[in-house]
Amino acid sequence: MNRDSSTHSSTLDTRTAQRRTLLKQLGGLAATSMVPGFAMAQAGDKYTLKVAISLPESHPTPIALKTACAEILKESKGRLTIEVYPNGQLGSDTDTVSQVRSGAIDFVCTAGGTIWGNLVPVASITTMAFAFPDYPTVWKAIDGDLGAHMRSAFDKVNLVPVGKAFDHGFRQITNSAKPITSPKDLAGMKIRVPASTILTSLFKGLDASPATVPIGELYTALQTKVVDGQENALPTIESTKIYEVQKYCSYTSHVWDYFLLVGNKRNWNQLPEDLRALATRVFDAEALKQRAAHDVLNTTLEAKLKGFGMQFNKVDGKPFREALQKAGYYSDWQKKFGPEAWALLEKYSGKLA
Repeated sequence: MNRDSSTHSSTLDTRTAQRRTLLKQLGGLAATSMVPGFAMAQAGDKYTLKVAISLPESHPTPIALKTACAEILKESKGRLTIEVYPNGQLGSDTDTVSQVRSGAIDFVCTAGGTIWGNLVPVASITTMAFAFPDYPTVWKAIDGDLGAHMRSAFDKVNLVPVGKAFDHGFRQITNSAKPITSPKDLAGMKIRVPASTILTSLFKGLDASPATVPIGELYTALQTKVVDGQENALPTIESTKIYEVQKYCSYTSHVWDYFLLVGNKRNWNQLPEDLRALATRVFDAEALKQRAAHDVLNTTLEAKLKGFGMQFNKVDGKPFREALQKAGYYSDWQKKFGPEAWALLEKYSGKLA
């Protein structure tokens, strides 16, 4: 382990204290004003909004959000300020999704397939195991009619996606005991997953023991052996310093996921139309840059992580997919998503069930 555990615990304690202070402040404001949404401070023709994201600020997605917000402030000549709160400062993904729904904060940027799917089920359809073979297929689907179908479903819960999807990557499995080479290596493994029904069912279908742990608590959970392993894309493994508490990384690429910036529809619609158009345009542009940055990290991080002591192995996904088919994973989700969404998915993935 390269990092002193007490230092990491101290950092976590500091973040927890900061989060509690912010939540108390936000709670007090919420009690005094919920219309038009306390997170939107309006003074004359100037507006201030807040964005919550659980990822560390060194991750490409918070970096892209901050860059976009700086550009929006500049281009709007100070009319629109959007503040980004990374590291889960405003609460866990589940907490902040609830706050955005109530209008307590304006936006949350979180995982489409693994978090938004709990509220908008079709948002998780791109997180079907082994659905996408490569990035060209991913972007055709997410920027095409499958993505449009998913985005339209947010309207039913009074939320609005803003800007293109950010890349959250193909997810790989890490653990501290052994390389994963076949489905049998996952049998009985305590593996951390986000609060995601679709990922929980995936690993149950492979006879593992999935457990939900917030990203901010993942390092400690791995360090103390509450869980044996986890699964995330390489940029997340690097930015959360998982390499300090996990030795093996197996290239399973079992699912691809995205991050989506989603806002409270009432708060968003209270912005003047020109500011909404400006923000959307800038977020679109930065999402494309983030995708490129994420791609660079995917191709360069292995060498860096090897330098920290991680070992890597490539995995044949076919036996895993076959095991999931036998477990009824695909047929069950086909029924849950319904024929329209499933047909759109298989337009890009090929036959799954």
